[in-house]
Amino acid sequence: MRPHRTRLGLIIGKTILAFAGFMAVFPLAWTALNSLKNNVDIITRVPRLVFSPTFDNIRYIIGRDSVMTGLYNSVIACGCAVLIGVLLGLPAAYAVARYPNRFAGDIQFFVLSLRFLPPVAVAIPLMVIWLQIGLYDTLPALIVTYSLLTISVIMWLAIPAFQAVPKEIEEAAFVDGYGAYSVFWRIALPVAARSLIGAVAFSFVLVWNEFLIALMLSSSNAKTLPIVASELSQQGMNVPWGILNASVVLLSLPPLLFLGVLSGFLNSVFRQKKT
Repeated sequence: MRPHRTRLGLIIGKTILAFAGFMAVFPLAWTALNSLKNNVDIITRVPRLVFSPTFDNIRYIIGRDSVMTGLYNSVIACGCAVLIGVLLGLPAAYAVARYPNRFAGDIQFFVLSLRFLPPVAVAIPLMVIWLQIGLYDTLPALIVTYSLLTISVIMWLAIPAFQAVPKEIEEAAFVDGYGAYSVFWRIALPVAARSLIGAVAFSFVLVWNEFLIALMLSSSNAKTLPIVASELSQQGMNVPWGILNASVVLLSLPPLLFLGVLSGFLNSVFRQKKT
């Protein structure tokens, strides 16, 4: 009787996982499918699964200078912000996790409270600052603003990861003559690498999809890809659904590629350690 119940539980669990995976993948697949359709095939009452594919929507998106400029701005701003978040956030998180003091709790609460604030509360003061110093609508202003987000997110997620590293390993490294910096680079980082990679990936996706802050800190020169994609829908009743779906596909590719590169790098590192 027990094996029968176990088998039934496995079937139910796999069914639930398959349904959840389908619900996650279906919108992406449908968007990619619609990007290959003409507008007439999209706005029909009955969805058409059989149609003549066209690449005009993708060509239109790739051929627009504003889209390529937005893609460039997004890649540079998000990439630099994540790099700054890693260089500053990880050592700060390790210091809070391993060398706590009476301000450690306040620091963690402050870092977490940055995510409680609505984007407008962050964007308006920064917009005034960038206007006064002449950096409004520039990539440096966007990079610094995004860095505030990546540093806070990476610290928030990295502190528990470093706290989970066994202290005995670090104490043994100190006995072997390692200094504090060597313990951080050679012991703590490799042991907590899985969780830290997730923190870096989450911070990249967070700033890549940021819309309101980028909208308030740019007007023409520093527009990111989410802003440019939203402008394609401002055409009244004649909404180019195929072009919009193609822009969503383009907007989704860099995070997916970034996650794929990170996961591949992580798998290769752990494969080398096992061998």
